[in-house]
Amino acid sequence: MRTHHRLRRGVAVAAALALAAAALAPTAASAAPDAGPAVKVNQVAYVPGLPKQATVVTASGSPLAWALRDASGATVASGQTGVRGPDPSSGDNVHVVDFSSFDTPGTGYVLSVAGTTGNPFDISAEPLKRLRYDALAFFYHQRSGTPIEARHVGSQHARPAGHLNVAPNRGDDGVPCRVSCGYTSDVRGGWYDAGDHGKYGVDTGIAAWQLINEYERTLHVAGADRAALGDGKLAIPERDNEVPDILDEARWGVEFLMRMQVPEGRADAGMARHKVSDENWTGLPMRPDQDPQPRLLSAVTTASTLNLAAAAAQAARVWKGIDADFASRALAAAQRAYAAAKANPTRYADPDDGNGGGTYVDNNVTDEFYWAAAELFTTTGSSAYRADVTGSPLFRGRGFDQGGFDWWWTAGLGDTTLALVPNGLPASDVAATRAAFASYGDRLLDQASTQGYPAPASGYYWGSNGVIANSANVLALAHDFTGQARYRAGVHQALDYLFGRNPFNHSYVTGYGERATRNSHHRFWANQLDPSLPNPPAGLLAGGPNTDLQDPVAQERLAGCKPQKCYLDDINAWSVNEVALNWNAALAWLSAWAAEKAGSGSPADTTAPGTPPGLTATASGDSVSLSWGASTDDVGVTGYDVLRATGSSGAFTRVATVSGTSHADRGLAAGAYRYQVRARDAAGNTSPASSPVPVTVPGGGAGCAVVAAVQTQWDTGYVVQPVRVTNTGSSPITWVVAFTLPSGHSVTGSWNAAVSTSGQGATARAPRPLAPGATAEFGFQASRPSGATALPPNYTCAG
Repeated sequence: MRTHHRLRRGVAVAAALALAAAALAPTAASAAPDAGPAVKVNQVAYVPGLPKQATVVTASGSPLAWALRDASGATVASGQTGVRGPDPSSGDNVHVVDFSSFDTPGTGYVLSVAGTTGNPFDISAEPLKRLRYDALAFFYHQRSGTPIEARHVGSQHARPAGHLNVAPNRGDDGVPCRVSCGYTSDVRGGWYDAGDHGKYGVDTGIAAWQLINEYERTLHVAGADRAALGDGKLAIPERDNEVPDILDEARWGVEFLMRMQVPEGRADAGMARHKVSDENWTGLPMRPDQDPQPRLLSAVTTASTLNLAAAAAQAARVWKGIDADFASRALAAAQRAYAAAKANPTRYADPDDGNGGGTYVDNNVTDEFYWAAAELFTTTGSSAYRADVTGSPLFRGRGFDQGGFDWWWTAGLGDTTLALVPNGLPASDVAATRAAFASYGDRLLDQASTQGYPAPASGYYWGSNGVIANSANVLALAHDFTGQARYRAGVHQALDYLFGRNPFNHSYVTGYGERATRNSHHRFWANQLDPSLPNPPAGLLAGGPNTDLQDPVAQERLAGCKPQKCYLDDINAWSVNEVALNWNAALAWLSAWAAEKAGSGSPADTTAPGTPPGLTATASGDSVSLSWGASTDDVGVTGYDVLRATGSSGAFTRVATVSGTSHADRGLAAGAYRYQVRARDAAGNTSPASSPVPVTVPGGGAGCAVVAAVQTQWDTGYVVQPVRVTNTGSSPITWVVAFTLPSGHSVTGSWNAAVSTSGQGATARAPRPLAPGATAEFGFQASRPSGATALPPNYTCAG
């Protein structure tokens, strides 16, 4: 599965810190962040009618008594914790409290376990209803080229317009190219991307698309709350213009993308510039209107061009009945962009163009081509665009094999449009695309189920919270398409994590929760450095835990951190605490969906099915035939999970979910296995697993298997991720993977394994033992001579 991209901003940001060194606030010497109370809760609000769980850090191996108290101190619910044990993502030993049976709305509830009390929280949908607007307000705050008015944001967060040629500011109305192109461009407007003053095609594209999709979804999903996204809902200048405010805001992004398009008669006509940014990094703090740096346009890229094509084609469809002139201009820009991208399919961002603005390198644009074709086909019905959609290897949701949504992996955005908006595809293709959301949603729920602090994430890297929010959006769409309650529960479980059910008991959303982010990496919201400047407004999503620790402050204070603990609320910890358009777009979409769904449904079904009886297992050749008796449930069993472990002590993992009471597990290596089965109901409740049943596939033995995938590549390098190692034997191994680098290649970085080289031979060593039947993943980045296309040819594994 494609999990991340390491080069959003890269080491170039170090230059900004060097310039700002004099302004850095003193850092407590290697002080680890405060982990907060041992009882970790969603400190904002649990929603009535949905599961309510908390995590407790304790060394106890036995259940502990818990009590839930209301604001008056009265005990309203009590019970015993469930022992979970060691949690690899956090390093904590944890228990789980489930108080779903209590469903009375109120404020000021506290949960106590063994004499320790967590932060207060509400049982209410009201905070989500506020957040859907606060998260959208981020975009008005980030507007470029217009004053941010006190009447909309309050005097504390008001500021003059940035980059309009008012000294000492340089303007965006006549920006030259970083490498001379013979003309200047008017690229005013749009949104500042993050904590700096750059404006980027790829991040603007996905953010604008998600805002428009948040509204377009309400046109096609029965019962969706379109009124909540109507005119007059946001505090922006365009309110009361008879256009939904969310579309007014999204238009700022689309208009900017259209201004980044190279005009006719110029070289690369129809392509879009990758970014407009400062010539050199500025320090912190610095309001946009005080930025003295010259502004420069970077080269065109295929990725940015396709972001323009996709977002503008979507806008043309949605604005057709609102503003026909804008819709026509948008469609013309989209069609020109798509044609230009097809003529220039490998114009990638320069990884060295990181001074004054992030690089946003993406050298695999098959997903952007699919996304743009899907939008243009849905808008126009053209057979040419249809052929590009159906001929893509990503069609029918196959992009989910590599991951969900992110700025660098956009296949799922095209799938969302094809699954939501009537488009003329056969019903079987639409059904298959919708089924891919459910299938990927099940994978996300499985990932979360292995964690003491459940989050739909397989790794923690730059912008992990944005990935979690987008994963929750996939779960939300899976619920839209199937009606299955488990996906809705998974959405709120992800919100629990973002709102404080995490190792720090920290809400990653500013202004929400007792222990919320306050010191976002931002040049204007910089109160930590200058008390005359404000803290961030409410509703901003912090980037979140990042094991790569790319800034000096995080490196000093978080060295050796466990993945979910690689976070610090410090303005200078930019690799974990920045804000960004795409993360907040995901949060806005997520909170609007959750608020819409919060008022529906009956109290949560928390009754688990009974354990399936009579499991039997019979080996034949390379397969095992399983059968068991039917389970019972108060509402009804919807399926059975088949769990498999290798050897006598390996961990059980789910290998299948079936609707009947039998399953054939095929393609097994010789060896000893154990099986369990558990029942599942519509709410996602699972029964206790049946007793393990051992079986031997003839020939037994030990072994190690390895499969590698190339995530992305460019002229001078590539990323191989994941390299997946599986213990196929019956005892733990400490694996070693060997591979050969082609001549002239060198490894420049690795993660989740120690990679060493000798000549062209490379060796990756496991950081810890791997249990029988278990799987581990690592990745590496390598450089190669310009123009070379070779890749490591094979990988071998030993344990």
